[in-house]
Amino acid sequence: MDRQLLLLGLLRAQEMHGYQLNEFIDQQMNFCVDLKRSTAYYLLDKLCRDGYVEEEVEREGNRPERKVYHITPTGETLFQDLLRQNLSVYAPPFYPEDIGIIFEHQLPPAESLALLHTRREAILRHRERVSVLYQHLPPSHTAVIDHHILHLEAELTWVDRLIADRSARLPTADGASAAPAIPCVADSE
Repeated sequence: MDRQLLLLGLLRAQEMHGYQLNEFIDQQMNFCVDLKRSTAYYLLDKLCRDGYVEEEVEREGNRPERKVYHITPTGETLFQDLLRQNLSVYAPPFYPEDIGIIFEHQLPPAESLALLHTRREAILRHRERVSVLYQHLPPSHTAVIDHHILHLEAELTWVDRLIADRSARLPTADGASAAPAIPCVADSE
């Protein structure tokens, strides 16, 4: 649904050929959507078959033919329906990385801590990349960028808490743990 909304919304703004559409998504929208080129072409073909998008073949000079896509009136209706649906729902995010946290006790504590530091650095790098987008994207995108930055800040706060907790529980020089271990659900199963 959201990928169809994206493609229809972009084609609503202007007709485009597939390469141009994919380049725009890769360069301007990759912070909020993971849409592979092959999937985009598949969806464009499906939208064409279903009558929401039309394609015209054009050729410029000696260049190969290319398909130019534009939204149809039926596609406009679908766009409006999908937009209203998208704006009104909340889909809780899933964090696949949390699975590793469930089983991190299977690793030596120092290794787990080092891996959490690596994750923290990756979050910081991603936050920097997203923050730079403010300078390059139109104002209509700033609310989405703010949304992503807020999530990244929350993720960073959470990872910092994990790091502090794991650091406090590392064995001291005498072999004792600096803090009591927090029970893990996976340990009791």
